[in-house]
Amino acid sequence: MKILVVGGAGYIGAHMVKWLARAGHEVIVLDNLSTGHRDAARYGSLVEGDLADEWLLDSLFKDNQFDAVMHFAAFSLVGESMVDPGKYYRNNVAATLNLLDAMVRHGVRHFVFSSTAATFGSPQSERITEAHPQQPINPYGQSKLMVERLLEDYDRAHGLKSTCLRYFNAAGADPEGELGESHNPETHLIPLVLQVASGRRDRISVFGDDYDTPDGSCIRDYIHVQDLCDAHLKALDWMRLSERSGRFNLGNGKGFSVFEVIDSVRRVTEHSIPYEVTDRRRGDPARLVADAAFAQEVLGWQTKYSDVDTMVAHAWWWEKNSIVI
Repeated sequence: MKILVVGGAGYIGAHMVKWLARAGHEVIVLDNLSTGHRDAARYGSLVEGDLADEWLLDSLFKDNQFDAVMHFAAFSLVGESMVDPGKYYRNNVAATLNLLDAMVRHGVRHFVFSSTAATFGSPQSERITEAHPQQPINPYGQSKLMVERLLEDYDRAHGLKSTCLRYFNAAGADPEGELGESHNPETHLIPLVLQVASGRRDRISVFGDDYDTPDGSCIRDYIHVQDLCDAHLKALDWMRLSERSGRFNLGNGKGFSVFEVIDSVRRVTEHSIPYEVTDRRRGDPARLVADAAFAQEVLGWQTKYSDVDTMVAHAWWWEKNSIVI
């Protein structure tokens, strides 16, 4: 297939581009490089540009007979979305609408959307299924849910088939060491703890140790970025064969606490990890764990890297050996 990957120079998008290329597909990457890295898109043909540029989108679709589009180009910092919601609605919703309209104009009918567990809001059960109410508690989650609703309407009106993949905490790095997580600022737990191990940070902050969990720290579901890529390609294949739209939760099905992640980094890196306990962050639930049984049943998807030490080890290889790009 010939696939347009929007946001293919970012963390998950770049891993996806490599996965698609290794599977024999031709990939065009569209990225404005606001958070992505030019070198990370090495497995696709990079077009530098923005979804807000309708002329560029029409040119891209006119010059290429795309079989499908994968969309990873969203702003994703929850805290930032609270203080600057307009930024999130313009990029995550309005710009995506431009992309969908371009697909309709040029007859491209298959779309894989990088959604998020943030569409669910505060958890009402220990494990979150697709049937869990979607009640986002921040503009980031709202923006993703708005796109999910848009996609339902575009399916009914235009026959545009979509798969929304609501994943929890992406983690790990390319096992071959070519790609990894490089955000500025970095907000994800595993790379932050690894920066302590490598000497780039003095200590890690633990936001609360008095939650109703076995060790008092928050529990989260971490899913290896390679497993995410596998799910995206399986979802695309399923959608093209079935001509149906779908919504799937992607997670490990296991929860690891903040202290368990810190202990894992100590084991893998053989470094001490100083930490300090600070106040809870507003809106942090005690536990967020996915139930991914539906994706396993329908897509035939299984996680390959479910052990937290493996995720940390792959991310540590990247942290140690890469020049931050």
